[in-house]
Amino acid sequence: MGLLTVEDVVAGYSAADEILKGVHLTVEAGEIVGVIGPNGSGKTTLFNSILGQIRPSSGHMEFCGEDITGMSPLALARRGIGRTFQTLQVFGKLSVRDNLIVAAQEFKGTLPARLFAAPDAGLGRHAAEMIELFRLQHVAHLPAGSLSYGQQKLIDIAMAFMPAPRLVLLDEPCAGVNPALVEQLRELLVELNESQGGSFVVIEHNMDFIMRLCPRVICMVEGKVLAEGRPEEVQSNRAVLEAYLGN
Repeated sequence: MGLLTVEDVVAGYSAADEILKGVHLTVEAGEIVGVIGPNGSGKTTLFNSILGQIRPSSGHMEFCGEDITGMSPLALARRGIGRTFQTLQVFGKLSVRDNLIVAAQEFKGTLPARLFAAPDAGLGRHAAEMIELFRLQHVAHLPAGSLSYGQQKLIDIAMAFMPAPRLVLLDEPCAGVNPALVEQLRELLVELNESQGGSFVVIEHNMDFIMRLCPRVICMVEGKVLAEGRPEEVQSNRAVLEAYLGN
């Protein structure tokens, strides 16, 4: 049984606008899966369906053997699924350190317990570990909004990992990030996967990043999975090439 199983999911933003047209996907524990495809192929809609932002009109999804179809984003987050979005989700006026603490404190005990807890909600040590891992020590005390876009992307991703989720969905983590930070991000994800057994699904248009990071790649076109396999297999697939060249 996979960590995440998506079976024949049909979903859209209205009854007349079905974007996903029967998607099948499995993610095993400790696996890194890349998702590629032309714009409008349904990649982000797939994430929105998994994370409860939209409810599938048909199909079935399981996480750790539990039916999660139609669950709320909060319920899914508490079960161990994290996510980043294409747009930044950082608190610009808070320090880097405080951004990380805010990202995890929802999962730290009850609301009354959090109200009377220490200012760092008992998360200071973990935040320090994440700051070191993401190489943000030199800016940890600065307001997140004062940093470069690439640094804010790293903070955003670090926030997704703060609650120690079992699965993280990363939506275009390389968008707008300079090549040096892209490589740093790839190394970070490899380290998180190898040292902590992290499981990731990564949507990305940066083909070099995906092909070097992900042992398995899925290509979506027009709301369906067109091809799946090792990076070199997907890269050389004629149908995949035609889908990209046609767009």
